[in-house]
Amino acid sequence: MRQINRAAVLGAGVMGATIAAHLANAGIDVLLLDIVPRELTDAEQQAGLTLASPQVRNRIAADGLKAVIQMKPAAFQHQQFARQIEVGNFEDDAAKMQDCDWIVEVVIENMAIKKRLLAETVVPNLSAGAILSTNTSGLSVNEMAKDLSPEVRNNFLVTHFFNPPRYMRLLEVVGCSETDPALLTDMADFLSRRLGKGVVYAKDTPNFIANRIGVYAMYNGMQHMVDMGMTVEEVDTVAGPATARPKSAVFKTADLVGIDTLAHVGNNSYELLTADEEREVFKVPDYVTKMVAAGRLGNKSKQGFYLKENTAEGRKISYLDYTDDTYKPITKPKFASVEAVKMIDDPAQRLKMVVAGNDQAAEFAWRTLRDSLIYTVKRIPEIADDIVNVDNAMKWGFNWELGPFEMLDAIGVKAFVKRAEKDGVAVPEALKNVHCFYRFEAGKKQFYDLIVGEYREIEPVEGEINLQILKKAGNVVEKTGNCSLLDLGDGVFGLEFHSKMNAITGDILAMTHNAIKRAEQEGVGLVIGNQGGNFSVGANLMLMAVALAEGAFEDIDMAVRAFQKATMAVKYAKVPVVAAPFNMTLGGGCEFSLHADAITAYAETYMGLVEIGVGLLPAGGGTKEMCLRAVNLAKQYDTDVTPFIFKNFQNIGMAKVSMSAAEMRDLGYLREGDSITMNFDRLLADAKQKVLALATNYRPGKPDEAIPAPGRSVAASIKSQLWNLSQGGFATEYEAVMGGVIADVITGGDVPAGTLITEQYLLDLEREGFLKLCGNKKTAERIQHMLKKGKPLRN
Repeated sequence: MRQINRAAVLGAGVMGATIAAHLANAGIDVLLLDIVPRELTDAEQQAGLTLASPQVRNRIAADGLKAVIQMKPAAFQHQQFARQIEVGNFEDDAAKMQDCDWIVEVVIENMAIKKRLLAETVVPNLSAGAILSTNTSGLSVNEMAKDLSPEVRNNFLVTHFFNPPRYMRLLEVVGCSETDPALLTDMADFLSRRLGKGVVYAKDTPNFIANRIGVYAMYNGMQHMVDMGMTVEEVDTVAGPATARPKSAVFKTADLVGIDTLAHVGNNSYELLTADEEREVFKVPDYVTKMVAAGRLGNKSKQGFYLKENTAEGRKISYLDYTDDTYKPITKPKFASVEAVKMIDDPAQRLKMVVAGNDQAAEFAWRTLRDSLIYTVKRIPEIADDIVNVDNAMKWGFNWELGPFEMLDAIGVKAFVKRAEKDGVAVPEALKNVHCFYRFEAGKKQFYDLIVGEYREIEPVEGEINLQILKKAGNVVEKTGNCSLLDLGDGVFGLEFHSKMNAITGDILAMTHNAIKRAEQEGVGLVIGNQGGNFSVGANLMLMAVALAEGAFEDIDMAVRAFQKATMAVKYAKVPVVAAPFNMTLGGGCEFSLHADAITAYAETYMGLVEIGVGLLPAGGGTKEMCLRAVNLAKQYDTDVTPFIFKNFQNIGMAKVSMSAAEMRDLGYLREGDSITMNFDRLLADAKQKVLALATNYRPGKPDEAIPAPGRSVAASIKSQLWNLSQGGFATEYEAVMGGVIADVITGGDVPAGTLITEQYLLDLEREGFLKLCGNKKTAERIQHMLKKGKPLRN
């Protein structure tokens, strides 16, 4: 196993700088280099600098780093990580590459320029055994390697990051004909484990896997749009989540990646894919060529297939009418086939229902998927050796919910073949011989190998847990409609939420007690985690709205008590409980995590106590925990509790959400001993290992019966600041009221500072404060607005 602790990134443009940032996110020291400027800027001239001044010579790399620090969404998981990047230039600092374990070239997508940089700058400064890679999105790795020495070719490969590198999981790995196979394996492991990447093995073909299939699907969609007389907006309505693809669908995706980039990939494909039977599909439409010429490049130029404008009436969004090259106001078109699947969570079911529909959207979905899926089947083994790499590439690189072969299974392979042939479309013989592309046999997942014509097992990856496979293998211990208890092995149980958005429901609270009891009696510990879209978005807001509308305050009181009992059971279990949060971990999801013995968080965890947004306070023990953490920090440092209470109050009162797991430490949600996992697929396995480590000498806790309350004086200070904010127009009158209720709870109520209180006392204060806010019509208004608009109301 090779160690990579220091890397050089060559090229400080958007892609190079963001790759450097993500390497820094992974704890790797980075040398970021670019060319030396040929002339001074006006500011440099005024400062008396010359072309020989270091700050001038390093300006391009320094500007790249500065831009990436300011980027939104953030490229760094924490601002401090930028300190791991050193900037320089190719002429003065090339020798520093000798200290690097990995050099990744990210300069302009031009073969001649890349070859010259490698020959003149990189190879002379490459240490023995160092890894050299190129971030090309489709140039030939063998052509690039042609002029390299055998020793360098042995350690040379493509590492194609997708943009933005922090958020896009896909990384395509392509070796040249002489790349050491062991290097490819080691790099795939490193990129997966350390950088959190979903690695696929591609071949040395134009645009590799994801862009080859994804861009074909986009251009094919454009053709059918014109043929069927549909609009840009209509296409995006059906080509998104309704058919298991991202909300950005076709044309919002084009605006996101850049119309010029889309045109470049299309032209590149048309030029290089001379033997491709669908080559004409890649020919860039005239209206796209006109858009590029007019500078309408998508999001980066503020207009593309969509135009967003701020007007006196508010934000106005228009779409491009390609028939007359004008922008038309969006109409939010509705199709029966799309509307019918909006409430269905299962992407396979959504897809199957839409293509079976009988309206224009359904016909468009069928035609485009028919062509794209047949095209994909024909690309095996040209672009990849198996269907798993192709499916993963599309899910990780284009954010499809299902890969192409999973889509075929969803539609039904036999049904797909029959309908395509009815359309008069030639179907590959290989497709006619398949019943399904994925299946489970004896608890093991298998895929159909199109090359040899038989099923093969998908080899489990060491250090990863797949809940789907565990379920098929019979590892479900208990199950309800919204959660399951699974045996993760080695005496560790797993509590999995699988409600809509993983909202906390009554059966989840009940199962929490069952899970803990089972772990205490039959195992060594419990992991709370799942592999859905988010860890949990909190309580079920719709049920709360119904209860408020009916005035069922006793039911609300009982529900809050049940929630508190569940989180307290987590905190004081007789075995270690580890939470494994990821993505959105809000409200009740955050509270569950805060009560665990430890947290193993996915690097992209967005955690916060956000209840104030719907006019409530955290009452599942969240406010209580933030009080306790403040008090414990004050004890630890033998200092006044006030600043810690103020900070934690702000977390709740301002609904602060971490923008990464690293930021959770700043908010006090991660403690010493908690950890961060870069790779989502390793999250549950890492949490399980933490349970096993804690179980060795585990000492259960006891509820704290002697907590020195921060007291009413601290609450008064908070309320004074709230009054000032309200008077200054920075907070509404009701926000000041809500803040006052939260202040009373987090400071321990109407008692003098230092009064000894209990955890249960704090929980009772939480519940009372929650019910008090429930009784205010402004809270009901906030809840209704959130349910209708999906964003908080400030009333």
